[in-house]
Amino acid sequence: MPCTRKTQPTVAVLLPRYNEEVTIGKVVRDFKAALPNAAIYVYDNNSTDRTAKIAAAEGAIVRGEPRQGKGNVIRAMFEDIDADVYIMSDGDDTYPADAASAMVDKILEGYDMVIGDRLSSTYFQENKRPFHNFGNRLVRGSINGLFNAHVTDIMTGYRAFSFTFVKTYPVLSRGFEVETEMTIHSLNNNLRLYEMPIQYRDRPEGSVSKLDTVGDGIKVMSTIFRMIREYKPLPFFGGIGLIIGIVGLILCSSVGIDFMQTGMVARFPTLIGAVMLVIAGLLLIITGIILDVMAKNDRKAFIVDANKFAMLKRQSH
Repeated sequence: MPCTRKTQPTVAVLLPRYNEEVTIGKVVRDFKAALPNAAIYVYDNNSTDRTAKIAAAEGAIVRGEPRQGKGNVIRAMFEDIDADVYIMSDGDDTYPADAASAMVDKILEGYDMVIGDRLSSTYFQENKRPFHNFGNRLVRGSINGLFNAHVTDIMTGYRAFSFTFVKTYPVLSRGFEVETEMTIHSLNNNLRLYEMPIQYRDRPEGSVSKLDTVGDGIKVMSTIFRMIREYKPLPFFGGIGLIIGIVGLILCSSVGIDFMQTGMVARFPTLIGAVMLVIAGLLLIITGIILDVMAKNDRKAFIVDANKFAMLKRQSH
């Protein structure tokens, strides 16, 4: 029998950063203390301050990503870095590094993604931006309702991933909406999720948030809209088609009642418009059915790809 050798799981800490010179040094030190054997990567996203220099001085592996936006940085990280377990966090010192070890353990137990749940602990007390709190509740309710799920923190930036998740997840978003996209992707493909409550703390004095409450909120909602259209096409197109078809049938019925009473069609424009609405509704329902079949085939293809990566990982060990 061939001899198999167990190796120590490799862990990579991913810190996508833009202008965080106030906090990046402490964040790197905290993760080095929490995960002494992990490789800590700081991807600098065109910072104009000393973020990259401070991170390098603290022993992090510093790389640059010229495409602006958090989603672009995460895409580059996932493409470039190979590890058994990935920890992703922000560099603003709002997430506790001491929770990382427990998150690593959960990935090694077999979970695909571990979510650092802020909302079950201190987020609503620590976060001083009320519109952010409202946005979190709105996004959480929308996604959980659509996917019949019970995820508490949809938009957290503190997560752990398996190798298979990282190498099979298509990063489409460019900005801060990427966390929402990750959650929807996981729910749509029935991945193994684990939520771990963490103690969130607000940014320290002198650290400035890069979030645009209105602008990024619109991007997040547009991402949800786009992914509902792609992942749930039958409810999306079928629902719209059903509403349009019902309106058309009501208008047809009113014209039909007039015809039964008078023996004449007095409202030809209404009749024509009503028939067109019924046809449009039927076309939308048929479109939803076709796209739903395609979405199911995409989920099947994802499972096949995930199995291939899992097999490659086992062979490498």
